Amino acid sequence: MLLVRFCGSTENCELQKRSQCHKLCPLWPVLIALTFTVLAIGAVGLVLGANAKFHSRAKTVVSIIINTADDASETIYNTTGAMRDVKDTLAVSNGSAHASSFLMTTSEKLDSEAANIQIQARKNRRLIDKGLEIVFIVTTVTICLNLVAVIALSVSGYLRFRRLLYWLIALCWLLTVLCWIFFGLYFFLDKFSSDTCTVLDNFQQDPNNNSLSSILPCDELRLAKSILSDVSARIYDMVNEVNANISYLQATTFPNLMYVCNPFSPPPEYDYQPDKCPGNTIRIGDIPKVLKIFTCSDPNEGTCSGGQYLSASNYKTVEAYTSSIQSLLNAYPGMESLIECQSVKDAFSQILTKHCGPLKRYARMVWASLVFLSVVMVFLVLIWTAKAIQDEKHRHYDGSVKPHCTAPDLQEPGKTKEFQGSVEYGSV
Repeated sequence: MLLVRFCGSTENCELQKRSQCHKLCPLWPVLIALTFTVLAIGAVGLVLGANAKFHSRAKTVVSIIINTADDASETIYNTTGAMRDVKDTLAVSNGSAHASSFLMTTSEKLDSEAANIQIQARKNRRLIDKGLEIVFIVTTVTICLNLVAVIALSVSGYLRFRRLLYWLIALCWLLTVLCWIFFGLYFFLDKFSSDTCTVLDNFQQDPNNNSLSSILPCDELRLAKSILSDVSARIYDMVNEVNANISYLQATTFPNLMYVCNPFSPPPEYDYQPDKCPGNTIRIGDIPKVLKIFTCSDPNEGTCSGGQYLSASNYKTVEAYTSSIQSLLNAYPGMESLIECQSVKDAFSQILTKHCGPLKRYARMVWASLVFLSVVMVFLVLIWTAKAIQDEKHRHYDGSVKPHCTAPDLQEPGKTKEFQGSVEYGSV
């Protein structure tokens, strides 16, 4: 009976030694897990910072492209609006029906192009903005949740909250999988950004054969060059006709009458060059100022006197007509630049020089940070999983046998004698 008791006590001593070792030895996995926790927190900060910068750059690039398309539509609408004003003025003054028909047809064609550009720009802006917003929000929420889960995992593992630890391990495995998925997504966005910048560079070389033609159809707008040339020729002929009449008036009645500046070069180029007007000429829009002194404001019995030869109604017609033509001329540089796609090239050049480099760099930072975070998460979850399995085994093992140690150390002489005396006393 004593032998059984003694043997049981010896086994219990071994169990106690193992239990003490179990309490002391597992400190190194905890320290490693805490190190990986700090690394994970740093990786989370890198991902969030790079993601915010990438999102901001991407929004800027999209805004420049779409705003360029919107500006193109606005330029066309300004031009067609001026054409319609000229047409309406001709209709009121019983002007040339052929000219009215030409202006009407031209404005309708250009309005159609403007409407198509505007529709495509709005549709693409809506889709791209929505996609970028979804990716940014989902990534930010997931990474922030990852941060909370990592901290909670380490705290629950250190304090040995077993049930909570198991749930957090499962959650962290799921978040790790999501981090790998986001890595793939941002790796794709990095390649997509590079391809977009390549497309913009190709657009600089050949605007007509490019995947951006649906948003900025330079090839179709180039067809409007002939229309613009016809408008230029008509204005050129009209100014020459007016100046011929002025020459007659200078020779007969008004020697100080100024010529009207012809803003276009001679045919066949018809280049718009308003800055090359001679100093003794006036703009088309300033014609009403010159004619105002020859207009009778209060005709006497339907006739003008005192050097006033132009009735008020005719003056208003000339004023409306010249104002419409001047508005058309004011819109002409923008329209000319649009047809040559120069404004589009300037916008894309800005993207290439200022935004493409940072955009690709931030995309690369995001997926590189996600790779680092995913690897750290894998090791961190594996460490806590192994620690949880080890703790469960020891808990089950310690619960099966009571950890009491009553056996003396037989190597000590005093304690050996006491033990032998106890055995003899027990035998009696």
